[in-house]
Amino acid sequence: MTGLSSRRRPVAGFAIFTLIMVAVFAGLGVWQLQRRVEKHALIARLNERLAAAPEALPAQTQWPRLTPAKDEFRRVSFTAAYARLPDAMVYSAGSAVRDVSGPGTWAFLPAQLSDGGTVVVNAGFVQNTMQDRSQQDRAVSRLITGQPVKLTGYIRFPESAGKLTPPESMAKRLWFTRDHLAMARALGWGEGGKAVAPFYVDLEEPVPENGIPKPGPLSVHLKDDHLQYAITWFTLAFAVVIAFGVWWRAQREPELRPRIRPD
Repeated sequence: MTGLSSRRRPVAGFAIFTLIMVAVFAGLGVWQLQRRVEKHALIARLNERLAAAPEALPAQTQWPRLTPAKDEFRRVSFTAAYARLPDAMVYSAGSAVRDVSGPGTWAFLPAQLSDGGTVVVNAGFVQNTMQDRSQQDRAVSRLITGQPVKLTGYIRFPESAGKLTPPESMAKRLWFTRDHLAMARALGWGEGGKAVAPFYVDLEEPVPENGIPKPGPLSVHLKDDHLQYAITWFTLAFAVVIAFGVWWRAQREPELRPRIRPD
């Protein structure tokens, strides 16, 4: 009995371990399927907003009530004049919603509304592998005429810097996060009591004659690998069950082997 009990203990332990691993892998697979449903719903919402006709820019009184959940990617049109203030660059290696390939920089400029408010505009992409400030200055100088112009684009909200995000370079006016509010504080875009919108606008049009900076319509290119991930986790759960079955059969072979009694 002692030998039988000693053999049962590792079998029970391995069985419990197998159940735990199967539960973990299967749970991760189900989670990926749930994420896939959420991703498809997000893509559908974004496509609907991006395809909508442009609306009027929300008034300043409405700005505090805007949120990313209900207002991100709203298409808007408004009239503003690019301010004669320092612009900012935001480094990019590509985009999930823009037809661009990096590396390069986004040109962020403050635009003044007729009511005195300021809306920061991402005027488009500048191919610039070395983040050359002079190249960026040449690219945006043609836009700053002081004359009002009709702008059409998409409402976006600022990003938060991660722990590994490099700090901004004030010498180059170069940021690595699309945080237009930080740019406004650093570069004085809200001085003189001008209210800076809590959102910025990704410009769709007008497009400069030379195409630099390069604005344009947004389109959704979000990765959708959740089904592949789910299949991987379910496969691992199945593999653990198979491994346990092979091991358990190997443990039972001595018991199943017919005993040969000596004559």
